[in-house]
Amino acid sequence: MSGPQEQTRQETPSGRPDPVTVVAPDERRPGPGTPGMVRQEAFATDRMWSGLVRTEPGMVSGWHHHGTHETVVYLLSGALRVDFGPDGAESVTARPGDFLRVPAGAVHRESNPSAEPAEALVIRAGTGPSTFNVDGPKPA
Repeated sequence: MSGPQEQTRQETPSGRPDPVTVVAPDERRPGPGTPGMVRQEAFATDRMWSGLVRTEPGMVSGWHHHGTHETVVYLLSGALRVDFGPDGAESVTARPGDFLRVPAGAVHRESNPSAEPAEALVIRAGTGPSTFNVDGPKPA
């Protein structure tokens, strides 16, 4: 069987759209890197990215944005604080069962203020690379 990315871009012999595919846990690949976070890629196409993200307790990620991709996060465990805005002065915190939306181009960083690992399902829709690491947000 070919990897997840190859499966999502193939056409069937009849020329129909891509088939429905499944990616098992052992078939996930490392996703784009940001310090402090571990991303596991399930699917990546020209228009979207999806996978799992893990942030250890007390860890703070590097500043980054997702280019033209809008991002939706569903928190499975732990807690996820997202700092954003001028000087990174604004923040929201998500708990298990919460959805979180990060607009395209929003410079942000994640941290895990809980005592357990934060695990989240992430889906991004957009084009081009899905992760850009940066020095920080714009000043106020």
